[in-house]
Amino acid sequence: MFQFGQLWLIYELTESPLFLGYVGLAQAIPAIVLNLVGGVVADRFNRRILILSTQILNAALIAILATLTLLDQVEVWHVLTIAFCSGAVNAFDQPARQAIYPTLITPSVMTSAVALNSAIWQGVRIVAPALAGFIISAAGTSTVFYLGSTGFVMMAVVMIRLNVPPSKERPSTSPFKDLAQGLKFIKDNFIFTFLIGMTFFNSFFGMSYMTMMPVFAVDILKVGAEGQGQLLSLSGLGALLITLFLGSRSNLGHEGLRVIGGAVLFGITVATFAVTSQFVGSFPLALTLMFIVGVCSSIYMIAIMTSLQLMVPDNMRGRVMGFYSMTWSILPLGGMQAGAIANAIGAHWALVIGGTAVVLFALGPALLNHQVRNLTSLVNQFKTK
Repeated sequence: MFQFGQLWLIYELTESPLFLGYVGLAQAIPAIVLNLVGGVVADRFNRRILILSTQILNAALIAILATLTLLDQVEVWHVLTIAFCSGAVNAFDQPARQAIYPTLITPSVMTSAVALNSAIWQGVRIVAPALAGFIISAAGTSTVFYLGSTGFVMMAVVMIRLNVPPSKERPSTSPFKDLAQGLKFIKDNFIFTFLIGMTFFNSFFGMSYMTMMPVFAVDILKVGAEGQGQLLSLSGLGALLITLFLGSRSNLGHEGLRVIGGAVLFGITVATFAVTSQFVGSFPLALTLMFIVGVCSSIYMIAIMTSLQLMVPDNMRGRVMGFYSMTWSILPLGGMQAGAIANAIGAHWALVIGGTAVVLFALGPALLNHQVRNLTSLVNQFKTK
């Protein structure tokens, strides 16, 4: 809801798709710079306390933006500054989140665990955009922000009560050496390079459709804030349904096929949504394609996360997942490039280019590298440990 309201507010203040990208850039810069540091911190300190702290900070930041909006004092620089600060906080939050939940389960149920973890997010994606659009129309953007802030407070309460198994003793090394070791591990193991690279292309190019959604909703399909919420909700519904399906099948396997096939279908569907929205203008068709986008996205992103969590060593988990989280942090920066392209040649071309980039990166390594082609076999070796 915070993300929805933030993008809606900046577009309302500026009426420029370029400023949607600027919000993304403000979030991405600190996240890109600090995520690797966040991974080191997650490997060295108490992850529960770390997550608790980030929730409180995020709640405070969103409450400030809510109050400025309520008092009609909000300006563009306020939105950009809070986006920047939130990006910095999340750089420490995400690696700790990704590293903490595998300690609560056994490897044999990792696929189900990853899917169910994703289902939380996907379920919220269904409810929150539609609810946020309705609340903005009925009660104003500040109400959405106050509710978002409350959500972070609730997560902090959960972390206070969470019982986390004690972590293994970590070697006393310098943070800089820890960081260098993590980067070397990823560099020396191409399969990790590919999986994290796949996530980068998804974030930077593929998921830019979310940043561009106000343009499609307002200027192209002309369905307003509620229509924007419905489009994102259908994407979330598709993602949730396939996530629940995958979560009920812990030994589904075929990770390699799901990563490559899902990414190719995702990229093609994003491009199709952009072209048909621009030249056909059918809202029902757009809703259908958004549903398919959500399905395809979850198919390959759950396979990537499962593979990473199973194969990464425990002593490297925070650092590797910090690098992984950095690729997600690049998502707002992807919004910047999409906003720039949209400003120059049209929003539909921005999504066509993004979808095509995802397809090409998925197919290239699969054709050229045997480890990528044998990903399923590699993952199966760890499921039985």
